[in-house]
Amino acid sequence: MFQQIKTYYKTLVPAITDESWNAMEERLTVQHLKKGDFFIRKGDICRHVCFVNTGLMRLFYLEDGKEICTAFITENKFISEYASFLTNAPAAQYMEALEDCELVNLSFTNMQNLYKQYPVFEIFGRKIAEYLYLLLSKHNTILRAHTPEQRYQFLLDEEPQLIQRVPQYMIASFIGITPEHLSRIRNKR
Repeated sequence: MFQQIKTYYKTLVPAITDESWNAMEERLTVQHLKKGDFFIRKGDICRHVCFVNTGLMRLFYLEDGKEICTAFITENKFISEYASFLTNAPAAQYMEALEDCELVNLSFTNMQNLYKQYPVFEIFGRKIAEYLYLLLSKHNTILRAHTPEQRYQFLLDEEPQLIQRVPQYMIASFIGITPEHLSRIRNKR
């Protein structure tokens, strides 16, 4: 159950010893979500950072009753409503399972305890924070600096499996266009 996350951790921080990994494993919890289940809703406090073992998650917020997708997270990646996680403030976004998911969760408290006991986890924590920041930054840059056609092509290049796994209207929302505009782009190909 924890083999995928252990492999991932080892790629991020090869210096993790068996002792430190065992301490981490004792603090991890597994959660199963069914398609359509929410991990976090706007206004909840996000108390965990999650590793997606299996399945597909999305982050989104509502603007005038319309869903605006900000991220899709596939297997072997981390997800969190990170501002809420770090500040203990209400979440601004929703985290929803688009497929049945198995999440491996680490609570804020357990993460802080690991930092104190095993400094190697500070490197891990920094790398996860960097990953989540880069995910957000990349999406923002793509939305602001590229045409809709370029944004769609970027998605095809970076995450081609999403085209098969995510409904078209969510893809359109993620790249900042209407479903009709996305259909026109796809028909031109």
